[in-house]
Amino acid sequence: MMNLTVFITSNNITNISSQYNQLYQNAKFVFFVIIIFCFCFFIYFILVLLMVYFTTPHVRENARYILFAHMLINDTMYLSLGLFLCLGFGFLLYIPVPICYVLVTCATATLRITPYNLAIMALERYVAICFPLKHIMLCTARRSYFAIAVMWFVGLLPNVADFIVLISSVEVKFFSRNLLCRQQSLLVLPAQNTIQFSTYIASFILVSLVILFTYIKVMLIARKTGSGKSSASKAGRTLILHAVQLFLCLLSLTSSFSELYQGDFYYFVMMLNFLMFMCLPRLLSPLIYGIRDEVFSKSIKKMYSTN
Repeated sequence: MMNLTVFITSNNITNISSQYNQLYQNAKFVFFVIIIFCFCFFIYFILVLLMVYFTTPHVRENARYILFAHMLINDTMYLSLGLFLCLGFGFLLYIPVPICYVLVTCATATLRITPYNLAIMALERYVAICFPLKHIMLCTARRSYFAIAVMWFVGLLPNVADFIVLISSVEVKFFSRNLLCRQQSLLVLPAQNTIQFSTYIASFILVSLVILFTYIKVMLIARKTGSGKSSASKAGRTLILHAVQLFLCLLSLTSSFSELYQGDFYYFVMMLNFLMFMCLPRLLSPLIYGIRDEVFSKSIKKMYSTN
């Protein structure tokens, strides 16, 4: 009788475990579908905007649109890498450490470059509104490409420092391992966490100050004009949207703390962070310019209008 009871109890536990595992797999599949759908929508909209950019000659010479196109390409790179790393982790894909390190380096660099791009775009609007006569001379295509090069240089510096710390502290056999590729797997020393955290905080504080400064200056000009439809007022609203996007990027830092959770739902926490704090801020960029900007909105309407 005792053996029969143990057998029944064991079967019940097995059935519950099987049902839980099936529910977990179904929930994971739903998350995959949602994220893939959002990613495809993002890529489609990005490609439409880049098509407008590369097929419109005067747009390619405008500093504002050069910076915007760079942001689109940068965010596409980041989301593509981020999605690959999330799917790889979900499907238990083990990757050699050197390849993983390159992927994570590119992902973290593009993550940092987004707020830098926001700051440069805010400064461009500031010059356009507050110094309109100097705008053509200061905000040239050549200077825009130089600013992009500086962004990448600054964005990669923390990764260079991280690599120097890593190779000087770990054994060579560490780089011959295969692992589930994510940033936390490569943070083996406290100094790496310090570099990462301090870089993000300093970057966001600096960019926040730039956006706040440019917004105040632009709105002072808008108040002088006294028109809600003036270019200064429009620029002010654009800067507010940049600030919202920066705030959402700042929230992405909370993922470092939420992903310390290592329970059964860790993967869902990671995917939710990616969807809410990585995808959403980068969806705002095309919406800001694709819908609000006259050049892009007219070109998009022309592309989809039926003759």
